[in-house]
Amino acid sequence: MDSVTFSEEYLRSIDVHTVLPQQEPFVMVGNLIAFTSDASTTETVISDTNIFVDNGYFSPSGMMENIAQTCAARVGFYNKYVLHKDVQVGFIGAVRNYVINELPAAGTTIHTEVDILQDIFGMTLANARVVSGDKVYATAEIKLSVRNVE
Repeated sequence: MDSVTFSEEYLRSIDVHTVLPQQEPFVMVGNLIAFTSDASTTETVISDTNIFVDNGYFSPSGMMENIAQTCAARVGFYNKYVLHKDVQVGFIGAVRNYVINELPAAGTTIHTEVDILQDIFGMTLANARVVSGDKVYATAEIKLSVRNVE
């Protein structure tokens, strides 16, 4: 990706549904709030009606999907708003070192930070953290593959 940055205000004005292949009720991110060529951050308020909330807490599966969709929002935003291309479908290729320190409760605002380690030939390797304030809920290394939607 070319080196570009956008203001948080601009990013918050973008409807996340326009940059993700997923649609409700399977959207696990709220807003893209930071974007550079090597990192992105989403902000999400965990709704108690979220399909991945169990007994009042966001499940490990929900956090992993949130991480994957943060990566997807990054690629989707770049393709749609920078390159003016279609949104791509992505697939989780591998997850390593997925550590859950605590499950966030419904109503919590989480920030998911993705730092890109490699991005080549449609494959992305990234480190991710799910945080709220100083609390780190989860960390993971994720490998994703993307393809064009036809």
